[in-house]
Amino acid sequence: MGHLRPRAKNQPFEVAALVTTPICGFLLLVLDVRSPSVQLSMPEPLQLGWEVALVVVGVGGLSGILWPGRLSTGLGIEFASVLVLGTITGMYAVALVAVSGTQGLVAASLISAMPLGAFWRAAQVAADLRCLAYDHQCATHRRVVGGVT
Repeated sequence: MGHLRPRAKNQPFEVAALVTTPICGFLLLVLDVRSPSVQLSMPEPLQLGWEVALVVVGVGGLSGILWPGRLSTGLGIEFASVLVLGTITGMYAVALVAVSGTQGLVAASLISAMPLGAFWRAAQVAADLRCLAYDHQCATHRRVVGGVT
């Protein structure tokens, strides 16, 4: 069974999000700046957790994609990362609407693509993991091994 390095090239949206996420989290932590919507909608400890989660999710997700060991381990790491990515980006979209109201709808609509894409990818990875668990009987497994997941 292959190690799926080709997986990354077939998921450019996911890879771009996972590369950008830790950069954003790191800049938020180092520069100590936050958007007004985050400041007003989240308590201070939650803001810090959100920023750290941005870094951890990006690094973890990329690690899962490039995992050199067992396929199921890499997919599991990727699965957890995209689930958390969807959650924390969804939090930001809700914060925008909660604080800005109708003025924040356009930005929140655009940002909502991130959690939707992350949850969609999580569903794909879950299906791939299920096929691996059922002894490679699914058509999805052929797609995974072929590097087209």
